[in-house]
Amino acid sequence: MITGELKNKIDGIWDIFWSSGMTNPLTVIEQITYLMFIKILDDNELKKESNAAAFDMPVVDPIFDDEHQVCRWHKFRNFEAEAMFKNMTEKVFPFIKEDLHAGRDTAFAKYMKDALFLVPTARVLVRVVDALDSLDLNNKDIMGDVYEYLLSQIAQSGTNGQFRTPRHIIKMMVELMQPNLDDVICDPAMGSAGFICAAAAYISENYGSDLMKTENKKHYTTTMFSGFDTDQTMLRIGAMNMMLHGVEAPNISWQDSLSEDNTHREEYSLIMANPPFTGSLDKETVSKDLIAIAPTKKTELLFMALFLKSLKIGGRCASIVPDGVLFGSSRAHKALRKELVENNRLEAVISMPSGVFKPYAGVSTAIVIFTKTGGGGTDNVWFYDMKADGYSLDDKRSPVEQNDIPDILARFKNLDGEKDRARTEQSFFVPKSEIAENDYDLSINKYKKIEYVAVEYPPTEEIWAKLESLNEQVSMEMAELNEMLRK
Repeated sequence: MITGELKNKIDGIWDIFWSSGMTNPLTVIEQITYLMFIKILDDNELKKESNAAAFDMPVVDPIFDDEHQVCRWHKFRNFEAEAMFKNMTEKVFPFIKEDLHAGRDTAFAKYMKDALFLVPTARVLVRVVDALDSLDLNNKDIMGDVYEYLLSQIAQSGTNGQFRTPRHIIKMMVELMQPNLDDVICDPAMGSAGFICAAAAYISENYGSDLMKTENKKHYTTTMFSGFDTDQTMLRIGAMNMMLHGVEAPNISWQDSLSEDNTHREEYSLIMANPPFTGSLDKETVSKDLIAIAPTKKTELLFMALFLKSLKIGGRCASIVPDGVLFGSSRAHKALRKELVENNRLEAVISMPSGVFKPYAGVSTAIVIFTKTGGGGTDNVWFYDMKADGYSLDDKRSPVEQNDIPDILARFKNLDGEKDRARTEQSFFVPKSEIAENDYDLSINKYKKIEYVAVEYPPTEEIWAKLESLNEQVSMEMAELNEMLRK
């Protein structure tokens, strides 16, 4: 979550573009992303060069050859304004757009070919380069914060029904699912690729030595990650984001995931997503096998049906859903919940406070975790009532001490220790039979028990006597005050 000095710096960069007449938020984000990308490429190369020098070895697979040394951030950032602008338009931008992945069929090459450098003047470029130069973009936490904040500027209430998922919620979901090197991971509503980037970071951190093996590295950089979206700008940003995480050729492509054009079925072992909640759409455009599971036009239900169809048997899913999915009374709502509970293994429902998506939306949401079995397997469903996520639940979203995320992770990783918890606690199990009896309602409030503590008050006579005593005291003090004012 971006706060304080970092927020002020990003706001300052935004103001530079705004005052130059560039007022389309998506265009501003693209231009900032290109420049961030250029800086990080050079930072990464400098790190490789330093490591190689320490061992007196040549740099393996250098990003910048002799011809493109002038494209390096630490070299051109000290150019005079006009020289920097000319270098950027004639050398640097063509390098990242065309030369970086020349001749390679990668998502980066595919979506960068339509990219445009739109920084209007040399003066604006120098000011933005100076501002970005002060950011430690090699710090993945800072880079994640910057991305999250930039994307939040697209619209106060999301674009096309989408809400930018806070990075710490994405990280929590990845840690809940614990992806590994055998996984094939997808986000069918990827946006800027936040979930698959976080999964890539998790695997890189936890399986670093195994990634040294050629077979694992090839899987990691090419076949492990897939993402789909209908926004070309998001696909471009997502491709850059993935490349900066060392994933050079993920399967990122333009696709309406709910349509008949999406033929990806039973392909993935892990799906993590925050699909758009746009209300409804034209049923004629939706794949028939999704309608068969959830006969509806509501995208939140259709995406859940898509996840079931897209997963292999044994594949896992963690998805954010609006609360209505949990307790909606329509035929489609009940059919989807029944499918999860009766024909697959529903594992957990984590209810999140409504302030998680503020200031962009006040929608109440939950995380639903399940495994596709195709033959049942639900025994008990684990419910958790998240009350705090480490930030205030108002529009400011300031850091606070209260944070249930560490507790959620600890409890989920030790579900055997949850079996004896009472319904009055923050987490507990509910048996499948009880859920079935309640029309497959998955709202935590349906099962949570509240302890009412009896409060005993003094007898009425005692309360009345105390009131009379206080009244007499007030009268005496008023009389004394009146006497003082007369003197």
